[in-house]
Amino acid sequence: MTLLSFCEWLAETEWSIALHESFYMYPLIESTHVVALFLFAGTIAMVDLRLLGFAFRDVPVSEINARILPWTVAGAFVMVLTGVLLFYAIPVRTYQSLWFRFKVVFLLVAAFNVWRFHRRVQKNRVVWDSDERPPRSARVSGAVSLSMWAGVIVFGRMIAYNWFDCDRPQSDFVYWLSGCIVELADA
Repeated sequence: MTLLSFCEWLAETEWSIALHESFYMYPLIESTHVVALFLFAGTIAMVDLRLLGFAFRDVPVSEINARILPWTVAGAFVMVLTGVLLFYAIPVRTYQSLWFRFKVVFLLVAAFNVWRFHRRVQKNRVVWDSDERPPRSARVSGAVSLSMWAGVIVFGRMIAYNWFDCDRPQSDFVYWLSGCIVELADA
């Protein structure tokens, strides 16, 4: 079973159809997703700006993390839950969305950056925790985080537009990137 065939099966389930066609639930879930995204991205941005040395210079990084992390986790939990529901409501179109694919790539890079930061950079935090300007590796991690989450937000917002949908005329490259299966007419 391919991912596309799984998405096609998912789109035919009763709950997926009901959610997609719901007058109130889909917009409520989408709005909740956006609010959770703002909570998550806002708290991440505060930590990243501290890592870059642009804000909260007199507050140790560990203190910022301790105060903000519960809000970040709450935002992430709601954001992931609502994101899964949004995908479930429109699985085929979302899976074949060029914007969704870019969003996933940016999400993966952001997740790798978080893993790298906690695995390598934060290890020596006691040495630089109170410095106004953290070491280069922490600043790079903060810059990558800010740019990746900005990309996730922009590409996530673009999913709503049909510029590159499979049912619109596109170049073969765009069809390929989107995973579109295009039936060629007999010539």
